[in-house]
Amino acid sequence: MTAGSTHSLAQADAATFDDANVAAVFADYPKAVVGRLLRLRALVFETAAATEGVGKLTETLRWGQPAYLTEATKSGSTVRLHTTEKPGEVAVFFICHTGLVSRFRELFPDALPYQGTRAIVFGADDTIDENALAQCLSMALTFKLKRHRAN
Repeated sequence: MTAGSTHSLAQADAATFDDANVAAVFADYPKAVVGRLLRLRALVFETAAATEGVGKLTETLRWGQPAYLTEATKSGSTVRLHTTEKPGEVAVFFICHTGLVSRFRELFPDALPYQGTRAIVFGADDTIDENALAQCLSMALTFKLKRHRAN
């Protein structure tokens, strides 16, 4: 998906949300980013469904941002979606102390635009490498499974 794709707020209304508060946050996102955030949201759910051990995700708000938790299985680390202060940017946030973003950077050094130890940030004109991002999401959503297996 490219940043140049056009989207409307009607997409947020058309998406299925179990939590009205999450739906309201998506409806309030600027028109320029809501389509990209909805695609990232869909990718989180698609990846969870395709990843063994993840189970059903809980979609809720953390710090006022859409967050995806593996409450049913406790398999992974929280993933959040939001914008940044720069117009048009969208981000996928991870818990910084997990070391996940550093690991992603090692595995996919040039595939994704990393920011520090906690985010993958896509500029308004960036193309999203969905395959690489899906692998990162899978690693986050199974982070606790991998950690327990290593012990």
